[in-house]
Amino acid sequence: MNITYRTAREEDAEAIVAFYNEVGGETSYLSFEKDEYPMNEEEQREEIRSLKDNQTNIMLMAMDGEKIAGIATIHSSHKIKSRHEGELGIVVAKAYQGQGIGTELIDRLITWAKGNKVTTRIRLDTRADNIKAVSLYLKFGFIIEGCCKNSTLLNGTYYDLYIMGMMI
Repeated sequence: MNITYRTAREEDAEAIVAFYNEVGGETSYLSFEKDEYPMNEEEQREEIRSLKDNQTNIMLMAMDGEKIAGIATIHSSHKIKSRHEGELGIVVAKAYQGQGIGTELIDRLITWAKGNKVTTRIRLDTRADNIKAVSLYLKFGFIIEGCCKNSTLLNGTYYDLYIMGMMI
């Protein structure tokens, strides 16, 4: 397998929507289920368009040929008081997990954020019982800053959500 990494392009919009709709059904750890991704193809295309020349927002893709293996993003507010903080989101398709793709995506996002001359803090949310993800984030220097009790309800069971952050 030869994974390459690149930023999203407008022509990726359809594949990105399909990817998110598919991976939503592969794990219960995401904030959405199968076919619940909130954007359609045109909205996704517009989102990608908005990333061009955007100093504080990025979408990175891990590609296995023409197939998306993973996607990671940092989104920051345009507001002066909060634009220094970027929210990290990441998902790696189940077939590609455990191969270092998530680690590489996060490493590339942190490197990008350090170089953009605006982002000084990265935050993320993750379910507290997602031990692999929590361990990965801790390895990069994120700390658990808070816990939202019973934040997720799935099949009658409540799950806690960690808020994690790091200064860069």
